[in-house]
Amino acid sequence: MTAAPVHILPADLAAWLDAHAEAIDANAQHDNHAGEIVPRLARAGLFRVGVAPALGGAGGTTVDAIEAIAAVARLSLASAFVFWGQRTFVEYLLQSDNAALRARWLPPLLAGERAGATGLSNAMKYLSAIEPLQMRAAPLDADATRFALDGALPWITNLRREGFLVAAAFDRHDGAPPAIFAVPHDAPGVTRGDDLDLIALRGSNTAALTLANTELDAGWQIAADTHAFLARARPAFLGLQCGMSIGLARRALESVDTSSPAVRAALADDAAALRRELDALTTRLYEGVTSGAFVAQPAAQFEVRIGLADVVAGAARLDVQAAGGRGYLRSPDAQRGANDTARRSREAAFVPIVTPTLVQLKNQLAQHRRGEAA
Repeated sequence: MTAAPVHILPADLAAWLDAHAEAIDANAQHDNHAGEIVPRLARAGLFRVGVAPALGGAGGTTVDAIEAIAAVARLSLASAFVFWGQRTFVEYLLQSDNAALRARWLPPLLAGERAGATGLSNAMKYLSAIEPLQMRAAPLDADATRFALDGALPWITNLRREGFLVAAAFDRHDGAPPAIFAVPHDAPGVTRGDDLDLIALRGSNTAALTLANTELDAGWQIAADTHAFLARARPAFLGLQCGMSIGLARRALESVDTSSPAVRAALADDAAALRRELDALTTRLYEGVTSGAFVAQPAAQFEVRIGLADVVAGAARLDVQAAGGRGYLRSPDAQRGANDTARRSREAAFVPIVTPTLVQLKNQLAQHRRGEAA
């Protein structure tokens, strides 16, 4: 297939991201840029990419949305991480059978008036038999029209204090399959913790969430069967996530192109090899997402995600080599490009640990191969 065209950001958004990427990454507690990310991405129409016009979107495909996330990740991985959370929640509504929930909440999510957070990393690990569900739903009536929700999730991104919805999977107490609910920030019993003290991506509004006897009715249910829903949604979940790696790797490799002729000559072969691998993996990703092959063959997408993380690591190393000693300076007088190199190194260190982590994916691939061998 032909890859989607590279997404071009509006000039004003690109300039804002470029100017504030360092502050968003490292100094969230000392500025207010974190609260601006969702509204600015929304004004640029980015949450509407890959959403049908009939639903208020700009049209296009999931692949176009991945490219839009990659475009943001070129300039700020923290902002792309927020973008991924918002757009993934939108994807859950698009794939949900709950038309009323979609009609109510899709417009404010696309407009950036409400943040969408995916608390389904735990559920994705549950789907792969890595860990049990950490949330519980107890029906409050015989017809299971109302539920009491309890539990805690230690790490969720895009929990904007201005207001959010979070998707989470809940084990049912009545023997029914686990269900996925959209939980509003202002429901009784919902507590958002302080921002996690991250070493990077500090402006991503990442915090823990606790629910204590939070009562919601079935109208908030995204899916009645977590297994079936996540099997369908996982390719988009991981595909949109891969956009972060694609954009970061592209930008790190571009830094080699802007270095001195001697540096470019020394790193040219390594950079060319990484570009070929990046292009090949991106093509595989887009083919699998578009064809739907990853629904039945999740291991194939796991391999792409692992491969992209390896490319990011290699590209970040070349970025550091191209910057040389100036990339290790931290003074306010350090050159802007050097500061960007240091930030990209921090961003690259995050790629292997975003859920599902590379360790988890490699364990899943090993189990898959053992099953094939048996």
